[in-house]
Amino acid sequence: QIDKRHQSKDSIFFRDGVRRIDFVLSYVDDFNKEFEKKSERRKEFENNLQKAGLELETEDKKESEDGKVFFVKIHAPWEVLITYAEVLNIKVPIKENDIPSMVENPLDCILSPFRLPEKVMNPEPDYFTAPFSKDKQELYLINDESTFFSPSMRNRIVNYILTRCPYGTEEGKKKFGIKRLLNNGTYTAAYPLHDCQYWKKANDPNCDNERYTLYMEWARFLRFYKEQPLDLIRKYYGEKIGIYFAWLGFYTEMLFLAAVVGLICFLYGLFTMDENMSSKEICDPAIGGEIIMCPLCDQECDYWRLNTTCESSQYSHLFDNVATLFFAIFMGIWVTLFLEFWKRRQARLKYEWDLVDFEEEQQQLQLRPEYEAKCTQKKRNPVTQEMEPYLPLTSQAVRFCISGTTVLFWVSLIIASMIAVIVYRLAVYAAFASLMENTQTLQPISGLLTPQLATSVTASCLNFVIIMILNFFYERIAIWITDMEIPRTHMEYENRLTMKMFLFQFVNYYSSCFYVAFFKGKFVGYPGAYTYMFNRWRNEECDPAGCLIELTTQLTIVMAGKQIWGNIQEAFVPWICNWWGRRKARNNPENLYSRWEQDHDLQTFGALGLFYEYLEMVIQFGFITLFVASFPLAPLLALMNNILEIRVDSWKLTTQYRRPVAAKAHSIGVWQEILNGMAILSVVTNAFIVAFTSDMIPRLVYYYAYSENEDSPMSGYINNSLSVFQISDFPDRNKPKENPENFVICRYRDYRYPPDHERKYLHSMQFWHILAAKLAFIIIMEHVVFIVKFFVAWMIPDVPADVKARIKREKYLTQKILHEYELEKLKERLCHGDKRATEKEFIATEGRMELSRAM
Repeated sequence: QIDKRHQSKDSIFFRDGVRRIDFVLSYVDDFNKEFEKKSERRKEFENNLQKAGLELETEDKKESEDGKVFFVKIHAPWEVLITYAEVLNIKVPIKENDIPSMVENPLDCILSPFRLPEKVMNPEPDYFTAPFSKDKQELYLINDESTFFSPSMRNRIVNYILTRCPYGTEEGKKKFGIKRLLNNGTYTAAYPLHDCQYWKKANDPNCDNERYTLYMEWARFLRFYKEQPLDLIRKYYGEKIGIYFAWLGFYTEMLFLAAVVGLICFLYGLFTMDENMSSKEICDPAIGGEIIMCPLCDQECDYWRLNTTCESSQYSHLFDNVATLFFAIFMGIWVTLFLEFWKRRQARLKYEWDLVDFEEEQQQLQLRPEYEAKCTQKKRNPVTQEMEPYLPLTSQAVRFCISGTTVLFWVSLIIASMIAVIVYRLAVYAAFASLMENTQTLQPISGLLTPQLATSVTASCLNFVIIMILNFFYERIAIWITDMEIPRTHMEYENRLTMKMFLFQFVNYYSSCFYVAFFKGKFVGYPGAYTYMFNRWRNEECDPAGCLIELTTQLTIVMAGKQIWGNIQEAFVPWICNWWGRRKARNNPENLYSRWEQDHDLQTFGALGLFYEYLEMVIQFGFITLFVASFPLAPLLALMNNILEIRVDSWKLTTQYRRPVAAKAHSIGVWQEILNGMAILSVVTNAFIVAFTSDMIPRLVYYYAYSENEDSPMSGYINNSLSVFQISDFPDRNKPKENPENFVICRYRDYRYPPDHERKYLHSMQFWHILAAKLAFIIIMEHVVFIVKFFVAWMIPDVPADVKARIKREKYLTQKILHEYELEKLKERLCHGDKRATEKEFIATEGRMELSRAM
């Protein structure tokens, strides 16, 4: 008894030890008013599953660990598998691939420490494949019926049946699909099984132990420098998850180049810090110490000396230097290289994973069960000529209007919260400014902690908290409105949700950076005629060293905060949930804690699991492309995060989640378009950052047009960039309460005529020179980068030449094998005297083979 029990517990087979468990359903008998209804539905559903050919075996609740849960194990016999393999157009092997593999890479010996063992990288030989057909079974390489279809193919087939199996009629409507039964609590879970425990191999000699291999070779952080076993990931989890990890790995490899160049640009700024003329002049007591600046807020703030911002001007040079311009142009080209090389990588994967003919149309033809259930009206499909459900145009229009206004409302909510943060900045700024000037306690750090920086840091943190809160609520709203639109297919559903979520996240994460980069300090006015927000708060000025350092602060806090928070959320939350769920089962001997219960206690990797992973990476991609001119270290931060991200995602998927149902995908989908859009936008934003946020252009204009000292062309720049204001011209609203040293003039950042000029306080000629130079720079930089981008994109073909040749070769051979097979069949029929097998048919088939050879 014990032996049988042991065998049936930590095993992926039925009690007979032969039939494989392809799927598990679980439910609890809760004796409430719904009890009878639920057991009725279950009975009907399970009967219909058996009618569809599936075999079931139920584990009583007495057998389960907590004595409450029933488990229904499902096995798909051979006849069911071959029927649905044809429906789902699954490709299966017909002949081992005889095309010699790639040319040896000369760098192989250097790269060998990063390689994984051959059996892990290529778990099965490469085959020529053809879509499965029941009538041609002898054509395929079927050695063993029980292992011919891989577990991921089997669970995909069973899932297809489960999502379409009816369970009765309620309120005159036909009800079907496991998804509904899970939503209404009839079943508590439905999942395929992992093949073994992740930390040790299974006792069963028939088990492949793929989960164990994935954990040992891929999901542990100590393997961070190794390549990923993509073929094994695809075999175990399906193509959709395989493509995500292939993309993430490729993106991380490409980031390495960007990180190295960014680090060199940062080091250039670090080593040339002492030679920076602007900060030398600001720090010089004879220059910066003698320049009296106008107050930073009304009435409360005092006049201040420019050399108090000495340290922040030195740090500003780290990011605001000539190398930044080079890096902004480099990143514009890097983005194009990344996207073009990814297309090639994707084309290679498409060939290797048999996705060449996998068209979205197959996905398109498969309607979402929810769509079929909710659309009661039917019309004829012009392609298949069958009656199918459809959503009337009026209903569609109403749904789109509701979802559109909801999205607009939430986007305006973000903008409102951003304005609230700006008001916070303005209100707090005056407080910080007066506090820091009037207290001695902050003296040691006041050099570093200017009022601007203090405001910027606290506002960035506040902004980050608001972003996270809004995010939390919007995610739920986005799913709700996408469900309400009732998209027709799974692809349509994902694409619509992606666009909604991305639009929101784009505004949410980047709005504060756009404000600091393009609006802050640009609409300040001048002493005596400041601009006010809502007629109450005076607009904030940039640091005397420029706004770029503040953009860097903002970017670092939001980007680093998001990455740290993301990793905590991804790794710790499921781990704690699982630990809590499993603590009860620890008392049991292992052989009584069954395979299906172990997986039942894990977290669910939902239909949107991958969606969040992509979203996180695409938002990060935005940070390292859109604002990279202000922070050359961003790609390095992203690289370190991604090395961790790959291992966190793989660890989470292998150890903390139930096995997801395998799904096919031949690309990263709509994300590709989003990345292309961001790549184009990044060229524009970086050109504007270099022109309007950094001090590069004013410095160059001064260097070439206004400098009077030939030996040191940049000396005098600070004095030149500050305009003069006569204190007696202050209106009462702005005038400081005290002027103990009786200053007569103060200085402010702008290019305006002095008080003794006939065009007093109007923009000077130099202002217009600089503006013209900025606009010219933007046009030139954009055109140069775009021309290089399009040239690079045109130069690099999307599909590698060798892959094209292989695809043609495989098509030719597959056709040849199929034709020869048909010819053999015809010969057999002729020999057996089949009258219908005419000679003409034989000649036609042979002729077709000749034509195919000629082609």
